[in-house]
Amino acid sequence: MQTNAIPVTHHNGPTAEEHGRDAVPTTSVRVLYADLHGVARGKDVPIGEFDHAIENGLCFCSAVMGTDLRHTPVRGGDEGYPDLIARPDLDTMATLPWEPGVAVCLSDLEPAEGGAPIPDPRGAVRSAVASLRDLGLDPIVGPELEFFVLRRDAAAPRGIARRVDHLSMVYTVGPQADPDGLVRGMTEGLAELGLEVLAVNHEFMNSQYEINLRHADAVTAADRAFLLKTAVKDIAAQNGLLATFMGKPFNDQGGSGTHLHLSLNRDERNAFAAHDGADGVSRELRWFTAGVLEHATALMAFLNPTINAYRRIQPDSLAPTHANWGWDNRSTFVRIPPERGAATRLEIRVGDGAANPYLAIASALAAGADGIRRKLDPPAPVVGDAYRADPDAAGAQLPGALEDALDALEADAVLREALGDQIVDTFLAVKRFEVERHRAWVSDWEIDEYVHHL
Repeated sequence: MQTNAIPVTHHNGPTAEEHGRDAVPTTSVRVLYADLHGVARGKDVPIGEFDHAIENGLCFCSAVMGTDLRHTPVRGGDEGYPDLIARPDLDTMATLPWEPGVAVCLSDLEPAEGGAPIPDPRGAVRSAVASLRDLGLDPIVGPELEFFVLRRDAAAPRGIARRVDHLSMVYTVGPQADPDGLVRGMTEGLAELGLEVLAVNHEFMNSQYEINLRHADAVTAADRAFLLKTAVKDIAAQNGLLATFMGKPFNDQGGSGTHLHLSLNRDERNAFAAHDGADGVSRELRWFTAGVLEHATALMAFLNPTINAYRRIQPDSLAPTHANWGWDNRSTFVRIPPERGAATRLEIRVGDGAANPYLAIASALAAGADGIRRKLDPPAPVVGDAYRADPDAAGAQLPGALEDALDALEADAVLREALGDQIVDTFLAVKRFEVERHRAWVSDWEIDEYVHHL
């Protein structure tokens, strides 16, 4: 195989010629994978060396999968920091419209020969898919991701300021909401990459945007969400800006979420649809919903994986506070949108913008599959404002802090078996280290609250 002679385009995406511009020869391939935080790790490979990467994979120190965001290797030392191998998945090859000459390729992870098993977020989604296929079902996922676009400002608190800082810009488009068409350009680039972007709009908060992706099989949907987050941050950086999917970066604004729309196909037909069933939904949808709610407290660890994420889990935030569900109810954990037939689905609304798409999708599918296997019945749906529902009807209260969610995850045998000890134990170790660092850190709030008075 002589890759430097092959024009690189995404298998779903249009070619450069179809866009009416000259193709730029590919000179480098960016081989990427997600760590447990969802951060893109990888290497840029000159195109002349890409054949070698295909044949042999690329080596990385496996401790990167057990390293926190302050670059502390929390796990991996006991094994002597061995290698992991990233093998390019050629089906994911795509040219980057915003970096001429650069192609991107996702990769599959495996331990080095003779090495111990490694955490593998993409592999966890594949395992969740295989588990559902054993039941004759294929999961379909549609991610919705929100983020803020910020500018550097030395005079602003913490050195960052919102790029667009006007109230009531939700669902607006054009230069007032998106100066210079930056976010619109992001979506056009993502569409050219083959991610099947449906739409973009300014969201509720100042300088907050949402990009919706078309539904796809679970692995493809997770890949697309991962690439979207990576691309948005890269394009912002190219323009001297900062894009963040951090859940709640500002005290005076609400937060950013990762919402997951989920359905299951059986024989290429939506298994959640039931034309003659109650409310137009099948038993499988109800069982899946019940499984998600059964594991809701443990799911919070993957859906809300940061200390900051729990600052947005509060009443009237459009993020749920209890494990419940409802018909077209945006105040519940699981919402059943009003569309029926082929579009019948459920939406998990609790996810934080910082969630790793692979771990979020894999864990949600595992929880739903458990509900289907056990044929669990969900509780009665919440009607009206779930934040003010009667306590007996509101459902279990969700964890209020990351450490509580981590305890729930550790105790959840179903999610542990589904995602594997390597992911769960490494995730718990890294995140508990993060919690302890936070516990020992003196914050600005404490200085403002106490130093002048006590």
